[in-house]
Amino acid sequence: MPAFFKSIRRALLALLLATGAEAVPASCPTAGPLAVQVLGSGGPIADDGRSSTAYLVWIDGAARILVDAGGGAFLRFGEAGARFDDLDFIGLSHFHTDHSADLPALLKSGFFSKRTRPLPIAGPGGGGPFPGLPGFLSAMLDPERGAYGYLSGYLDGSGGLARLEPIEVPVAANGPIALMAASNERFAVDALPVPHGPVPALAFRLRVGEATLVFASDQNGSNPAFVDFARDADLLVMHMPIPEGADEVARKLHATPATIGDIAQAAGAKRLLLSHFMARSLANLDENVRLVQSSYGGRVIVAEDLACVPVP
Repeated sequence: MPAFFKSIRRALLALLLATGAEAVPASCPTAGPLAVQVLGSGGPIADDGRSSTAYLVWIDGAARILVDAGGGAFLRFGEAGARFDDLDFIGLSHFHTDHSADLPALLKSGFFSKRTRPLPIAGPGGGGPFPGLPGFLSAMLDPERGAYGYLSGYLDGSGGLARLEPIEVPVAANGPIALMAASNERFAVDALPVPHGPVPALAFRLRVGEATLVFASDQNGSNPAFVDFARDADLLVMHMPIPEGADEVARKLHATPATIGDIAQAAGAKRLLLSHFMARSLANLDENVRLVQSSYGGRVIVAEDLACVPVP
């Protein structure tokens, strides 16, 4: 590991001890009935020593939900001990590569599993240069024009593959949308469009028993509906790839640390998991966390790849 990344991790450990930010165990299957595992806590540039964005939700010892699948998620999925057969739902917040690039690798892994039951997958509708979810899947899996057409059985269940069940969420919606086709006896899923510059993007809310998990995705924090969407979350996952002094372009895409703290406090989130770091936000991580904590009074967790957060 390069010396820069080692120094960042030493600084992070010191930060956890100095600020009270919560440290977490690294094993999830035995962490309790409900836990969130960070598969990737990094961003889109290969300079942060982390995998790109991805999260697993473990329910009763099985990895049931995958939220995002950025570069490195495939490796971390295996390291976490997760099984493709166990997944009940995949949620893709948007189609930037650092949130979706490893989906085909995970599907190829599933090719060797015994899974035959369908797999619901949700993602945003299209806008600008970004396709909607059906177009995204077709570009990968179409038997004639798809980049991975040899895996086209995921579109129709042929060849013994598990059929994907696409759920395209309209990004023009003004409020939460219940994803009934993704919900089951274990959990319920809602989605909310969030502002990420020109990129169609979604936040996800998962209700598992009496617990609520909210994945904010990449957003600039300007949608007031998100506060109600995240109300009283047992765990709120928010992304902090930019520092407070970031330029205007970055601030149109992402929330600043102070904005993250304001949102978490207004929502009454019980715990806040900060993730999706880039070198520019890691460089002054202690200051950025303090800015979050200046307005948010709950417990803060600083994500690391493969870290596990039991809930509640």
